[in-house]
Amino acid sequence: MNQDIIVNDDLNWQPDQQRVAFSAQWFGGQVACFISLSQLEHLSGQPLVDEASIMLAFESVRFDIEEKVTELINQEAFGPDGGLYL
Repeated sequence: MNQDIIVNDDLNWQPDQQRVAFSAQWFGGQVACFISLSQLEHLSGQPLVDEASIMLAFESVRFDIEEKVTELINQEAFGPDGGLYL
């Protein structure tokens, strides 16, 4: 686990965009992050059909998501809005 980047607990399922929004703490700042449903299904290895299963899957792969967020920050792969998109 990277101590410089911490994924917060502020998960928000966005059904219209088919993604989970969350934030990450990075050197005292906050970065908006988004993971698509398809990426979350890929990481968790299971189909996700409702909000409850999506949130449980996020928690089950939280450390993998944190690593991906770290990689994107290191690559400076921020979107035009400053967010990170997984």
